[in-house]
This record gives sequence, C-alpha cells and structure tokens, in this order.
Amino acid sequence: MPLHFTPEELAARRKKAVAGMTARGLDGLLMFRQESMYYLTGYDGFGFVFFQVLYLGADGRLVLITRKPDEHVARYTSMIEDIRVWIDRPDADPAFTDVRPMLESFGCKGKRLGVEWDAYGLTAKNGRRLQSALETFCRLEDASDLVTLLRVVKSPPEIAHVRRASELADDALEEAWRLARPGVHVNDVLAAMQAIVFKGGGDYPGNEFIVGSGPAGKLGRYQSTRHVMTADDVLQVEHAGVYRHYHSCQFRTIKIGKQNPKHESMYRVSLESLAACKEAAKPGNTFGDVFAAYARVMEGRGFGNSRHNACGYGLGALFHPNWMDWPMFYRDNPVVIEPGMVLFFTGGVRDHADDLFAVAGETVLVTEKGHERLSRLSLDYVRNP
Repeated sequence: MPLHFTPEELAARRKKAVAGMTARGLDGLLMFRQESMYYLTGYDGFGFVFFQVLYLGADGRLVLITRKPDEHVARYTSMIEDIRVWIDRPDADPAFTDVRPMLESFGCKGKRLGVEWDAYGLTAKNGRRLQSALETFCRLEDASDLVTLLRVVKSPPEIAHVRRASELADDALEEAWRLARPGVHVNDVLAAMQAIVFKGGGDYPGNEFIVGSGPAGKLGRYQSTRHVMTADDVLQVEHAGVYRHYHSCQFRTIKIGKQNPKHESMYRVSLESLAACKEAAKPGNTFGDVFAAYARVMEGRGFGNSRHNACGYGLGALFHPNWMDWPMFYRDNPVVIEPGMVLFFTGGVRDHADDLFAVAGETVLVTEKGHERLSRLSLDYVRNP
C-alpha cells in the first residue's frame, strides 16, 4: 500500500473522528466526501463520481461500499480491509440493497447516524435514495462538517506535503514568467506549467489552472478558449502546486509588451489588499476579520464597487471538482483562525471603464504569532517585453 501517511497517523485521525461522533451522540458516520475518505484511510481515487460510501462506526468499524473498479484502487491505496461491491444494473439502488443490510448487520436499527449530505460525491438523486432507504430504519443527521473540522489544522506530515506543493507552484510560475512573450500561445504556457508539476512528482489540481490572455485574461475563471499573446496583452495565471493532493495556490498578473502605469498601480492596490489580509490572519482573529481588512483597502482605494464578496479560502488535500476548501473569507464569517491552517488570499482589482484587471494572490501557513509565506518568489509586478 502506497500510504502517504503512517498507519499510526491515520489511526489517530480516525480516533478523533470517533470522538467527534461520540460528542454529537452519533453511533456512526456515512461519508461521501473523497477528502474525508483520503484523510482517514489514505483511499485515493475518484470512485465518488458514482455511488460510494465509507462507514465509520462509533466502535471504530470501517466499511467501504463502492464499485468493482474502485475496490482495487481502495485496496492498493488505503488501509481499509472490509470493502464491499455494489453491482451495476438498470435498477441498481445500493443505498437500499447494500447500505441498509450492512447497517442492519451492525445493529444500527433505531440508532443515530451522521451523513455527509454536503458532498460532491452524493448527488441529489442518490441522496433521496439514501433518505428513502433509511428513514424508517434509523435517524439521520447532517454531519457534513465533522471530518472537515478535523482537516482544517494540518499535522506536521501534512505541512511537509504543502511545502512541496508550494515549491512546485513556484517552479510553475517561473515557467510562466519565462514563456510569457508576444507571439507565444497560452497553451504553451499552460502545458509547461503543468509539466513542471508532474515532473516534480505532483498531481492534477482539484480544478483547472486559470491561465488566460486577451479577453479571457479578465475573467478569473477557466474556460477552453486560449489565445496567442500580443504585443499589448496581460496574462493572468491562477495555478496550484499539488503534492499528494495537497494544494498551494498562487495568482499573478504578467503584463506583456507596452507599459501601462494605470494597470501597474491597480496591481499595487491588489498587493496592498493581500498584505492587509495576511496581517489580519493571526490566531484568534476570524475569517470575517480578514475579509474586513481586504474590503477596507479596496474601498479606500476607490475599488469598492468592483471588489468581490470573498477574498480567499482554506486549502488542503482536495479532489475534483475544485481546490477551494472550507472555510472561506467573507463578511462576518465567525470561524477562528488557528495555527496550522493553510490559507489562500486573493483580491482582484477591476477597472470597468478601461477594461483592466490586476490581481495578486498567494498561500500562507498560519503560525503561533502570525503567518509564514510559502512561496520563495517575489510578489512584484512583472512586465515582459
């Protein structure tokens, strides 16, 4: 088994999850988030795109119900021993034919079970089937945050993976700086950046790299139309170094060709908002405090009408469809910042009149007294001839 953490660390995580269930009066937990499965057992796959559930009992019993191809992946990547396969067929309903009998054999009838209802791995259709199969059998309660809360503060081995991801993010950004020139296709930049991550032992990101120029450089979202960079262009790069699924993200603006003093001044505003966020990201402050610091800068510099309603989020070991983890920086978010959190800040500055967009963003590790930058690279404005 190519476990990325020791069996002892995985066992300690499961012990904390069981303690969390006990504190909530739960007799078991039905998990549909791949992040939870990976965190507790090492299971590394994408079987969650079909019906798949990991059960953890208050007694520590662990069972995975999945499809046949994913059984082999689970046995290869995790410490799970009890793996059960549901059969594909036109009328397949594994919640009723597989999950309920399993729970009945464990004496769960009439018990209280937590469910990760808020999970990409549980579609509305399958969620309704699960509810129907178990509503007269046991009591179901939303426990979507139980394992997520455990994942927020990273252990030393996790932080080591984040540091490697940060190195890969820097290497990829250096490739973007090297290649960002008039006449170069953005596809070549994207290919080089992703190749650097893979060559360094990294992984696919939780969502696509956002690399765009021309009109696409002002979107801040991935889309499949890319261009040849011109002599007066801007390349926006939002990407992640990824190692063992742990993400470290960056967001940078690269000016191509002609100098544009207004655009450069907008980038300085983004840097100022980024610095304010990092200064506010201290243990004991809240995620809402960080957003307030971002908003003050944006509004004070005259960009209040274009500021976003969030300015970043937590990071960790994430799977598709995105790399954004809980919690997020938005107004009045009461979640308290703690040492060991890995946080990504970003604040785009947009001028609608001149159709300009500039942004800087990076990942930090929260320490006992403040934060540590995880990038070795400068945040300075870059303009390539």
